[in-house]
Amino acid sequence: MIATTWPLLLGMGVLMLGAGLQGTLLGLRATLEGFPTLVTGVIISCYYVGYLLGTFAAPRLVRSVGHIRVFAAMAAVASAAILVQGSFVHPIPWALIRLVSGVCFAGIYVVAESWLNDRANRSNRGTLLAIYMLILYIGLGFGQFLLRVASPDTTSPFILVSILISLAMVPIVIISANQTPFVAQIPVKVRYRDLYRNSPLGVVAVTVSGMVSSTIFGIGPVYASSSGLGTSGVATFMAVSILSACCTLYPAGRLSDRIDRRTVIAIACTVATLVAGSIVMFNLPYPVFLLFAGLFSGSALTLYSLAVSHVNDKLEPGQMVAASSALLSLNGTAAAVGPVLASSLLAAFGPKAYFGMLATLTGGLTVYDLWRKTRRTPVPGDRKGPFIAAQPQAMSGEIIHGAEKGS
Repeated sequence: MIATTWPLLLGMGVLMLGAGLQGTLLGLRATLEGFPTLVTGVIISCYYVGYLLGTFAAPRLVRSVGHIRVFAAMAAVASAAILVQGSFVHPIPWALIRLVSGVCFAGIYVVAESWLNDRANRSNRGTLLAIYMLILYIGLGFGQFLLRVASPDTTSPFILVSILISLAMVPIVIISANQTPFVAQIPVKVRYRDLYRNSPLGVVAVTVSGMVSSTIFGIGPVYASSSGLGTSGVATFMAVSILSACCTLYPAGRLSDRIDRRTVIAIACTVATLVAGSIVMFNLPYPVFLLFAGLFSGSALTLYSLAVSHVNDKLEPGQMVAASSALLSLNGTAAAVGPVLASSLLAAFGPKAYFGMLATLTGGLTVYDLWRKTRRTPVPGDRKGPFIAAQPQAMSGEIIHGAEKGS
């Protein structure tokens, strides 16, 4: 398993170092440049708009020209895009280039996760996807600390991101050139009305998760900077927020395989709401603040995987691919809204609005979850599939997981 996938895993690990640095760098630099907070939110949202466009186009590109060429082309454009942003610091080109970056990263994820699906089998698929997810989160988390070696008010971090994205192509293009190509499947469509009727909580939770995760990744650096944290503090805050998911994703998943998933979603939302509310209400010491920020993200970033697993418990095997595609489109649309809403609230009410908005979203989902529990009985244990370790905003990956629910 590792022998056939290590070039991809190595390349994605390097790529995530660059992606983690890039996401935080843009929010922090926009703040330093004095961009209005709402404008920064729009720029961040353009990435998710581009991501949605990319998830529709990338599978067709893979079918036409092959996975290696698509990966190399998308990585090359993404590498050039960040250099353009470093050279032209202005909201309009940043928004346009951020949209291009979203398209490119969508294509990269389509190739990477389709590759994993092609090389895995039923006996090792869960392990392989777990390793892949761990590498992504570790790369994104440790990429934050690269801000300590490259000042965000210079072009150096932009160049560093470009270097990392370019280096990510090396193991994949060289080692994988002789491997047998595969065909990325284009999913069929499913009606959202039918999906909601089948699993109301799952659909709502996927939507809330999109807004929460995009706010954490996109507006988190803006919040940290506007709260008075320096570059090092912003990097630490974002690293804690991202790496905490490595500690909570699988314990939450294993628990949801044993009890009603709705209960686990309610627990995660309750914890997230309480710690976010505490950050808003109290002036916490810095170590306690970081602990609570980690608890919030560690709880909130499990919601997408829990929701997708819950939806798949209600589906027949033949429905899962189409349903997963629809859920990912819904998640991506909500993700495009989150940064705009969060930045608007930050501009109007100050930094406390960041965790205030997040607490409102998770608190509302808690109430809705508990109400839904009174309307339907739990899914019987013999109908539950295994927990799906899903990555938000990586559409092809969730199509993979949904198609292999029984593995």
